[in-house]
Amino acid sequence: MSAYVTVYNQGGAEYLGRVSLHHAITMIHKGKAIVKDFIEGAPFGPYERPTAVELVRYVHAKWKYDRKGVVPFSKKGVLRRDGHVCAYCGGHATTVDHVMPKWEGNAATWNNSVAACFPCNNKKGGRSPAQAGMPIKYVRTPWTPSFADAYRWSHVEDIRH
Repeated sequence: MSAYVTVYNQGGAEYLGRVSLHHAITMIHKGKAIVKDFIEGAPFGPYERPTAVELVRYVHAKWKYDRKGVVPFSKKGVLRRDGHVCAYCGGHATTVDHVMPKWEGNAATWNNSVAACFPCNNKKGGRSPAQAGMPIKYVRTPWTPSFADAYRWSHVEDIRH
């Protein structure tokens, strides 16, 4: 049994996120949400145990649509952007490689980083892909993501709903 409840915007089509069961019951009790889906025969106090709730009023999801600026660079973000696929061999990536070596004064940025497996990252070392004879061929050229891209990576549930 999951301790989380899926929350949908008014209308029931737009997935907003997940909240704890306790928070969902509080929203229902205060009239902020209605039960969209529940577990039959599993009461939670005076309510059926919800698995999904729908908000009574529409909420403009600013965090999904209105965020501006540059997504902060992170190694975890690079791995998510590239789908954990090694840019050099197509295997499972667990590390981040700086395309143009940092020791040559190149910064650790979105446009200078790709996901790489440990063997390829180690083989390439502190050289450029051309010097190492290892072209980037399994992911698209490094790019700076938007907040919408970053939101999709961190909220995979949106794709499923």
